[in-house]
Amino acid sequence: MLADNLMFVMENTWPIVLVTVISVVSLRITYVIKNKKKFILYEELLSLIFVIYILMFFQIVTSQDVISYGNNFIPFKELTRYKLGSSLFFRNIIGNILLFMPYGFFASYYLRLEKKRSAFLLVLIVSLSIECVQLVIGRCFDVDDILLNLIGGMIGYFIYKILEMLTDKMSKRTISTILMMGVIILIVILLYMMM
Repeated sequence: MLADNLMFVMENTWPIVLVTVISVVSLRITYVIKNKKKFILYEELLSLIFVIYILMFFQIVTSQDVISYGNNFIPFKELTRYKLGSSLFFRNIIGNILLFMPYGFFASYYLRLEKKRSAFLLVLIVSLSIECVQLVIGRCFDVDDILLNLIGGMIGYFIYKILEMLTDKMSKRTISTILMMGVIILIVILLYMMM
């Protein structure tokens, strides 16, 4: 279910992801060398992961084929339509939550957000803009998607806050090692899903 959706996104975005990653990495390496900046592996990896996430995020919200029953402006109307545990439940309910978890995390990380309200407003603005764009490009507006995106974004914010507390006492080398292990595990999982 979610694996199929991820595979669809990866199949349709890999060329732009590859070209963008090569462009960003080459520019970043040149910038670091030319300006004699300190290279901090975990910060560079997080930035690269964010770029890849945004590219895949764009693919999902603008061109993915979605089965819809029309626009929904009534909160909780669509949420109650899906049977718990069904493929549509995972695709729509869990998918919308998972889609915005990285956004909540990265927005909090880059802006060093201290207040929940700031994260909430950023997620709300982006989610609302996505739903409006989807309405204009021939897809459907769904207020329930906004609610689910807010849940996902706030989970991302809380993950950031928890990691911030844990990493305050760690060295940058330890953080880099943990992040590298996480990236390797993610790559292995993605490769396994592609088989």
